Amino acid sequence: MCTFALVKTLVLWAALAGLLTSGCAANEAPSPEKENDVLNVVVTTGMLADAVREIGGNRVQVQALMGPGVDPHSYTASQGDIARLRRADLIVYNGLHLEGKMQEVLQNMAQTKPVLAFGDGLDPARLRKVSSASDAIDPHIWFDVALWNSGTLALAVRMGESFPQHREQFRAGAAGYGETLRDLDQELRVVYATVPPENRVLVTSHDAFEYFGAAYGFEVMGLQGVSTVAEFGLRDMTDMVNLLSERKIPAVFVESSVPHRSLQSVVEGCRQKGHPLVIGGELFSDAMGPEGTPQGTYAGMLRQNAALISGALGGSAATDAQSGQAAQEQTRAAAQGQTP
Repeated sequence: MCTFALVKTLVLWAALAGLLTSGCAANEAPSPEKENDVLNVVVTTGMLADAVREIGGNRVQVQALMGPGVDPHSYTASQGDIARLRRADLIVYNGLHLEGKMQEVLQNMAQTKPVLAFGDGLDPARLRKVSSASDAIDPHIWFDVALWNSGTLALAVRMGESFPQHREQFRAGAAGYGETLRDLDQELRVVYATVPPENRVLVTSHDAFEYFGAAYGFEVMGLQGVSTVAEFGLRDMTDMVNLLSERKIPAVFVESSVPHRSLQSVVEGCRQKGHPLVIGGELFSDAMGPEGTPQGTYAGMLRQNAALISGALGGSAATDAQSGQAAQEQTRAAAQGQTP
């Protein structure tokens, strides 16, 4: 009986030692599955989805909550969105109060997983205030490509801190994307430089383009404030009509994520005063184009905007990429005996 008890005790001690050994080994090195995992990343906007895909490569699967034409200022998370956020390994949002109606949801999610605000990685000295009378920060940071590049590099570092097993890939992805963004920035500068100085006035539905104006040398005016939630009145519209007529600005621009009727009224008001104002096109402001199209990428949306703005305000309507695409189309048409 004593021998049996002794054997049983030794077996139990051996089992316990095995459990302790395996536990220590698990803590010392991540498993192959952990090293090779694909992170489920949920972001708020399409611009962020583009950046995170470039940073993460094959280590991330990215879902954007807000699709084409969606206004992030007024967006409220649905039950489906909340379920996606709960399943995410990582959440990335713009911050700076762009997603003003999602703050509580995002704060709650941050208690259980990494939740990163893109804007937190930027140098505060490069951020723009809504007005001199307010400490609120303009959240439309993606319209300055150099600033966006800076934020992308910072985001990659922070993602690597949360998931160190992918740190080097994140840094490499951000570095490669950075080269693309630097080329894009120079490409846009060349196009915008073709607009006559007196026409470098960008008038849009809401004041989303201040970073753009500072980066590329345009005076910027919006009928509404920085947020589309802000109201505008008859006096605002009258003042805008008078200003455009007096300065003979040739075109204004509607936005893909903002109703068009306010600027259409401005156009009619100018025409009644004898100024032939036109709508120069629909710009991408708070959302990109449909996925799978050139405008469904960050670079593509900015190239499309550049073509519309420059063309309507008296400059060259083509970026380098669009010129190349047009040449290819002409070559194909010629080969087929067609007139492009």
